[in-house]
Parts: sequence; C-alpha cells; structure tokens
Amino acid sequence: MGYRLGVDVGGTFTDLLLFNVETGAFWRHKTPSTPHDSSEGILTGVTAICAAAAIEPSAIDYFLHGTTVATNAVLEGKGARVGLVTTEGYRHVMQIARSYVPGGLAAWIIWPKPTPLAALEDTVTIKGRINAKGQELRPLDESDVREQLGFLKSQGVEAITVSLINAYASGAHEARVGVIAAEILPGVPISLSHEVLPEMQEYERTLTTVANAAVRPVVGKYVSNLRAKLADAGMAGKLSLLRSDGGLMSALKAEEHPVNILMSGPAGGVTGALWVGRNAGIRNILTLDVGGTSTDVALIENLEPRRQRTTEVGHLSVRASALDVKTVGAGGGSIAYVPELTKALRVGPQSAGAVPGPVAYGKGGELPTVTDANVVLGYLPENLLGGSFKLDREGAKKAVQTIADALGIDLMAAARGIIDIVNENMFGALRMISVQQGYDPRHFALMGFGGAGPLHVNAVARLMGSWPAISPVSPGVLCALGDATTRMRTETARSFSRLASQTQAEDLIAILDEMAAQTRADLISDGVHEAEITSEFEIDVRYSGQAFEVPLTITADVLRADGVAGVLKRFDEEHHRLFTFNMDTPHEIVNLRAVALGKALDLPAVELPAGDGDPSDAKMRDHTLWMDGREQAAVIYDRAKLRAGDVIPGPAIVIEMDSTTLIESGCTATVDRVGNILINLA
Repeated sequence: MGYRLGVDVGGTFTDLLLFNVETGAFWRHKTPSTPHDSSEGILTGVTAICAAAAIEPSAIDYFLHGTTVATNAVLEGKGARVGLVTTEGYRHVMQIARSYVPGGLAAWIIWPKPTPLAALEDTVTIKGRINAKGQELRPLDESDVREQLGFLKSQGVEAITVSLINAYASGAHEARVGVIAAEILPGVPISLSHEVLPEMQEYERTLTTVANAAVRPVVGKYVSNLRAKLADAGMAGKLSLLRSDGGLMSALKAEEHPVNILMSGPAGGVTGALWVGRNAGIRNILTLDVGGTSTDVALIENLEPRRQRTTEVGHLSVRASALDVKTVGAGGGSIAYVPELTKALRVGPQSAGAVPGPVAYGKGGELPTVTDANVVLGYLPENLLGGSFKLDREGAKKAVQTIADALGIDLMAAARGIIDIVNENMFGALRMISVQQGYDPRHFALMGFGGAGPLHVNAVARLMGSWPAISPVSPGVLCALGDATTRMRTETARSFSRLASQTQAEDLIAILDEMAAQTRADLISDGVHEAEITSEFEIDVRYSGQAFEVPLTITADVLRADGVAGVLKRFDEEHHRLFTFNMDTPHEIVNLRAVALGKALDLPAVELPAGDGDPSDAKMRDHTLWMDGREQAAVIYDRAKLRAGDVIPGPAIVIEMDSTTLIESGCTATVDRVGNILINLA
C-alpha cells in the first residue's frame, strides 16, 4: 500500500495531507508552524497524521513539500553574502540594472532602489571573452581568475556566482572558473549562469544566478536538516519540493537551483485546485486562496494554469518560470482602520498575523480585523472544531465598535463595511488575472480555499459573475493536497534570437530534440522511469524591436505539420488577445524551452454516499446572522455528515476541521459526488 504525504508550511499553520494511493482515502492535519525551525512543526504533524492513519512513517513513499524558506530569505534579507565573478568591463552590471522604475509620475524621486544581492565590493572581473556566437575572442587568464577568487575568499563570501558575458552561447569559460573556484573556496556553493539560466540579456541572467546563489546556503541547510530529522523519525520515502511553476523537483535539485522554488508556497494551492477540478469535471477555474495576511489568486484555463517567465518576490524579479499568481494584502487578519484625515474606512494591508491575531482569538489582539467582522456578523460561529475552539464574540464586537464610532454608523453596518471592502480588494486582484489578461470571468468557476477562502467565495463570485462558487474538499489544507498530487517537472532554455523569416522548422526541431534529451535525462536521474516522461516545448516570439516576448507552448508534431508559419499565426492570435492589436513588422524567435514532465498521478477522489437532497442529517443547530441589512435565520451544518446531492438553501454555514463555508441568501449550494460544495444563484 503506497502513501504520499503533502506538507505545506505557512506563516501560522503547517498543513499536512496524507494520501493512500490505492484507495484514495486521505487524512488531514493542521499544526502550529515553528518559524525558528520549520522542521519541528513538520515532525509534530508527521507524528500526528501517521497516528491518525494508523501507519508508521516508514510506510510513506513520497514526502512532497511546499515551502517559503527561499521566499522568506529574500524578503527578510537573510540570504548569503554573494561574491560575483563577471567579465572585465562589466563590474557594475548589478548596480546599473534596468531603467524601469515602478510607480507613477516622478516615482524615481521617491522610489528607494533595492540593494543589489551581490554588493559592488564583492564583485570582481576577470580577463577573457566569449562572443555572441559562442566563439572565444580572448582566452581565460587563469592566474587572474585565481587572484580574483582569492580576493573574494578574503572578503568572507558565503556563495559564488559566475556570470560572464555571452555565457548563454558557450559556458566553457564559466565551467573552468567554477572548477578553480571549487579549489580555492572548498565547501562554498557555486552557481554558474549558463546552468541556471542559459538565456541572453546579461542583467536578467546575472540577477537570477545571484539570487540562486544567495538562497543556496539557506535552502541547503533547511533541506539537509529536514532530511536528517525525517530519517531519524523512520521515514525513508523520497523528498521532493514544489517548484514555483507547480511541478516537483528532487530535494537535491532544489539545493542546487533554489531560485526555482521562490514561489513554492502559493503554487501548492493552484496545483490542489487542478486536482479538484479534474475530479469535479470543472475545467476553467479562478482560484481564491485566502490566508491570514494575504490573498493569492490565479487563473486555470482548460485545466492548464497560466504561467509566466518571471518570479517576483518583493522588489526582486528573476527570470524563472512560475505560476501566474497575484497577491494582495487582504486576509482574515487584515486590520480595519479609519484615517483621521479622510475619515474613510480602510482594510489592510497591515495584518494582526498569528500573534497577537484577531481579537476574537483571545490571544491579546486589540485591533479590529476581517475575522472579527465575520464573527460579529455571525458568519463565523463562536464554537468551532466541535466546540474545542471558541471565539470571543463580545471582544470582537468591542473592537469593531471603534470603527462604527469613528464612522458614525451602527455596529453591523461597520462590520459589513469591513467585509465589503476586503471582498472588493479580492475582486480587484481577480480582475488583474482575468479581465486585464483578456479573459471573461463569467466563463470561469471561482474556487475559494485557505482558512478564510470559503467564507468569502460566495460574495466575491457575485462581484465577478463567476459561478459556481466552489468550496472544495479540505479547503484549509488544499495547498498540502496540491503538493501531494502534482508531478515531477524540469525545464531548460536556450536563446535563439533569429528572424522567423530566416528560420526553418527543422532548425527548431533539431535544437528542441537535443534539449528534450537533456531534460529527460534530468528526470531519469531523479528516479522517474523513462517510459513515464513526456516532453513539451515553448517558443518565445515577439515582433522585431519589441522589448518583451510572448511564450507559446507547442509540440514537435504540430511544428512539423504547421511549420514556422503556424507558430506565427498562434503568436498573432495571442498578442491580439493580450493587447487588442497586431503589428505589421517581422517576427523574431527569441528563446526555446524544453519541459520534461513525469507521469500525471491518477489519484482518485473518494466519492460520498448518495443522499436524497435533504441535508437535515448534517444539521447542527439553528443560527442567526446579519445579511442584506437585516438579521436572518440560518442553519449550521457539519460538512462531515453531508452526502452527495444534498441541497443547502442560503443563508447557511457549513463548518469543518479546517475552514468555514458561508452560503449567502439568494444562493443555493449543492454537494457534488466527491464532496465539493457548489454554490449558485438560487
């Protein structure tokens, strides 16, 4: 009997989901996170969930993990001290950067330029030069290389980046510098740009490789520590980490190329939504992942999530594939306040976090939050988790009353105002990944998950016109479910940079086949059977002279059948969808990418017993809540007792171990065969 364990470490809770691969049965567990050492919280959760499933940790075949350790290292400035080796004349590549400045008019006056991850005093140049065709113009001066690396050693750098001009065309010089660096700085991790990102544009390539080097010691220490503690607990299963693009990579590869796991955390929710969509027969989904501090949103079309070629963490934007996830500061802990100057209600992005948390949690919080407003309105019942967790409704009322007094309105109107504003913030984020990308949200279902997603999904679906609003099975641990159900993935890239009119399909196919062989070998080395590997290709195309490209996914068969002309036709269609116009200029093929994928896991969802449409057996008690400007009678249901086909008229509340689902008045919810709650207008 095989088991897969998905583990997602968040700021407040560590979520675990254990899957029996043969039966589809699963167990879930939430345990407080331990920020000082995430592995402590993980081990606590592993022990608890194995006990619940009556198995030993040794029975777990795969440990699949989404983590924010790399993200936090960047955001908190706790990355390693990086020494940068570049070509003579390019010492200031990180300082010059790009001229783009975020913000509106005159933003350059007030925008604090981020400190480069590799300081100028830790940057050295070496003699030797490769041209843009990969030919050696000047040989490498190895005595100079040794002298410069000796200087970096005296500086006390903790990681080395080697990024030489035109290394994407030939990595020969970089490889030799890497060998010498390993001699002079033994034990110091070395990142070579032609291995991390073999694409043109020296700043992006250098920045991405420096970011990789900065988080390597942190990620390496974390992974080795976790691996050792799991082994001590008796778990011999394979450890894999979730990539930013929603695939899995081995722990060893994650230690070498941690730049690919910078957005590992948010990716888990999207991959979990894919699993739910496949089992529920829903192919177009907008995701709404609401946590305590922020909300992550993404778009899935035809069961394919949108990906982007950049990963953004704070001010850092690196060239690494990631799911197109947008984040706003709107969550259950977002603080409501009324500025003295405007006297207009504001919500977030400041958050009460886990400590002290919302007032209703009774842990010392004093400022009104979104969670407090939900408690005041009756959307979050006082008794949760079967009465084991009680919310302080009176404390929440006092906190929200401060908002009501500042605005000169009654308590319930103030509480509902807080909820309306946070819903509008979520609505704005969803518009960014749908309407502003050329998609009609009315053609998508809206799936709410995370601790607070199912509380808000019904209201936000009204704003979006996206139906049904879905509360999936185990919404609070869906990120861990995504970790457990996704598949291995790796990719490689190569710059091409040639006009399409001068390119034949055979030219592209020859390079793509070579790259496919490389990526397949990578997965085979990670233990994936060759017969289970499939390959996909991406081609970046732009109009000649443009400063950005549009990535297109394609197969070798389609390329052979339709030729380059077929690729250009698809590019024109996608460009028009994104920007509403096309240009009458030549096309340029910029980059090629090969993606290797492991076997898609056909993990079944457990089907519920069929009901007769009447949810009475799941009724816990009658309830009163405030909605549509008045008090209304509602019913609270226990999700564990609902059956397939049960129909729940709103207003109603469905509670479970890890989340609470709100069904609004004027709406009706239906339980599907695998336990998802589908909410539609009545």
